Amino acid sequence: MSNVAQDLRYADTHEWVRVNGKTAVVGISDYAQGLLGELVYVELPEVGAEIAAGDEVCVVESVKAASDVYSPVSGTVVDVNEALEGAPNLINDAPYSGGWLFKVELSDVSEAEAMMDATAYEECLD
Repeated sequence: MSNVAQDLRYADTHEWVRVNGKTAVVGISDYAQGLLGELVYVELPEVGAEIAAGDEVCVVESVKAASDVYSPVSGTVVDVNEALEGAPNLINDAPYSGGWLFKVELSDVSEAEAMMDATAYEECLD
């Protein structure tokens, strides 16, 4: 059974967001990292990039496959998790904390509010 953090919002493509004011931290769920297996490479978006919800914004690669990561929200990338460049396995070890991918200054906070809560995401996984 995958760990689903209760304080996050989820996309059906298995990304999560943690909103703090007008900024959102984005990562992939424990379920997604489990499907991918051991991650060996992460391609992060550029700081300053304008992104829209649904855009392919980065790539995670495992020993099994490469997978696109979609932004669940729109806005401007304001930070990336540079620690992943040397240790992509942080996503496997701590998908909801040290394994976050990027931060977005939200252009529309309601996009995050419209995402699934933990209960709905757990039902989606069943």
